[in-house]
Amino acid sequence: MQKTGDINGRVADASSGNWVYRVLPPALWPYAQLARWDRPIGWELLMWPCFWSATLAANAALAAGKASPGFLLIYHLFLYFVGAVAMRGAGCAYNDLVDHEIDMEVARTRSRPLPSGRVTRWQAKVFIALQALVGLLVLLQFNWFSVVLGVLSLAIVALYPFAKRFTDWPQFFLGLAFSWGALMGWAGLFGSLSLAPIVLYAAAILWTIGYDTIYAHQDKEDDELIGVRSTARLFGDKTRLWLVGLYGTALLLLLLSFALAGAGWLSYIGLLVAGGMFAYQIAVLDINDGQQCLILFRSNGKVGLIIFAGLFLSFLFLVP
Repeated sequence: MQKTGDINGRVADASSGNWVYRVLPPALWPYAQLARWDRPIGWELLMWPCFWSATLAANAALAAGKASPGFLLIYHLFLYFVGAVAMRGAGCAYNDLVDHEIDMEVARTRSRPLPSGRVTRWQAKVFIALQALVGLLVLLQFNWFSVVLGVLSLAIVALYPFAKRFTDWPQFFLGLAFSWGALMGWAGLFGSLSLAPIVLYAAAILWTIGYDTIYAHQDKEDDELIGVRSTARLFGDKTRLWLVGLYGTALLLLLLSFALAGAGWLSYIGLLVAGGMFAYQIAVLDINDGQQCLILFRSNGKVGLIIFAGLFLSFLFLVP
């Protein structure tokens, strides 16, 4: 028997035409929904900073006259893809455990597996452990510096779901967690960090705050009623101005990071296109149109792809 808020075993804020509902048996749908497999934008946004960092490191290696890390780069990109899907899934399920009662009060989230009763808290915990195990197996394929760096990120991941309860800047904490790959990709290739990936990390944090502020405008009325804090509520009608600052500074930091690493010229073309996409988001944004906010938020998946494509093509052109 389906519980209140359930929509034929599906969730309210995901496309009913997703592959999850075409391929998986209905008994597995709640777990796919916990992991957000029916909403791939989440793992994409987690993955892109990893991809940026890894390809930036490959650019830097060639610029320094080192041997091309071509095969190793492709292998690492595959690992980051698997790790992003697994850890995004584990993080979302953990977040749903923490926000169980809040999700029951928000129209957009009350159809999710836990508040709708289709998954128990115990089942969710087991599912988190299985996905975390996959993430650990992926992490162990890298050097020990990267392993330690990856483990350190868990403290931020554990804190993030509680941030909306004590600060108006939970999107900043999301940025700290979601942008960690900007450090991991570089560390995975070099076994150390330098200024370029640190600047890249700062840029990714600002990008995350920007796009998640747009996302949070969908829920601001419910959030206000139940006391959940966000940058959407904090910025209010000044959101467009804040986005100019956040996205603009992110672009400048990306530019600096690329220059520090000696990235090829095509990477800057990617930044130029991404800048145009940021400008479009800011120009058309209507913070009172939840559906439009969701569309603009999702468009950041393409922003991440464009920046990665510029870096990857730059790497290919730098290969002797």
